[in-house]
Amino acid sequence: MDGYTRKFDVVSGENNTREILSSVYESLRQKGYNPVNQIVGYILSEDPTYITNFNNARSLICRLDRDELLQELVTSYLNK
Repeated sequence: MDGYTRKFDVVSGENNTREILSSVYESLRQKGYNPVNQIVGYILSEDPTYITNFNNARSLICRLDRDELLQELVTSYLNK
């Protein structure tokens, strides 16, 4: 280890990430799942089976890079 902190830059379409996450959240809610728990499970494991196929939600969330998704969530949390 050289003692330096590496800089990690994610170039993302912030609005697209937000739209996809909102759509996935709503699909999970409509199917009766706890959307927060399911999305956290997906983020931690990267296992798409945590996300329902309803309304194409699984396909949508798989379009997002997990790093972009985490960046969006952290940014949103810290800005509130």
